Amino acid sequence: MADRLVLLGTKGGPAIRPGGPSPTSSLLDISGRRIVIDCGLGVTRALVNADLSLKDLDMILITHLHSDHVLEFGPLVHTAWTSGLAHKITVYGPAGIEDYWSGFLQSMRYDIDLRIEDEGRPDLRDLVDLQVFADGLVYQGASLTITALRVDHPPVVDCFALKIEASGKSIVFSADTAYFPPLAGFARGSDILVHEAMLPEGVDRLVARTGNGARLKEHLLASHTLVEDAARIAAAAEVKHLVLHHLIPADDPQFDEADWIKALDGKWDGRLTIGRDGLVIPL
Repeated sequence: MADRLVLLGTKGGPAIRPGGPSPTSSLLDISGRRIVIDCGLGVTRALVNADLSLKDLDMILITHLHSDHVLEFGPLVHTAWTSGLAHKITVYGPAGIEDYWSGFLQSMRYDIDLRIEDEGRPDLRDLVDLQVFADGLVYQGASLTITALRVDHPPVVDCFALKIEASGKSIVFSADTAYFPPLAGFARGSDILVHEAMLPEGVDRLVARTGNGARLKEHLLASHTLVEDAARIAAAAEVKHLVLHHLIPADDPQFDEADWIKALDGKWDGRLTIGRDGLVIPL
């Protein structure tokens, strides 16, 4: 399959609403590797819809432990296992990913043990090589290099942008972050910058629709990047293609792609893609 980036889930935040998109996850098919970046709710079905055989799952990267990035990590791996996964996959995540994984395995212990005994499957616990990463080099192989940069996403401390370099291409994922100028240096000259984005006029409506987050607005303004600031990062980094991802809001009928484009008028004149679930970007 040709190298590609697939936006599997493109909304910011964990809520799902009728007819709306799914939380954050992406697939990078590059240099023969199949890399899943974040595992928000819906990632498993989205990967199948992207024509990825789950038993061919290769590598998973988790940027941070907010639920809209990690909730379906365990179910994805388990479903891949029941779909025929028989080789070890590598999972890179921040500190705390070990607790998630051990807790998931414990919650599914009955099913896992039963399927090993009753169906003759390999032990799922032996198929995941879990690695904790922080700033700097995450992985280096003959045809793939992954590096991480700690970004500003309070109150989360361990949240990391990721740069994936392979096949002569460089793709950077901002992860969740407030406006963070050092990200421009990290992404310098990249072919694609996948950056989170928030429409300021949509914040109050989102908070009102959610209803049960007394300090949600304060969190959004302190921890996420306004769309025009995402453009500032892309321009300073001189990236070739800006892809807006983790959209806030992403499921409000009052806003559509035209609003995101209008917000960037005069602020970004390079190639632009507004994320939507299932979108394939050839590399």
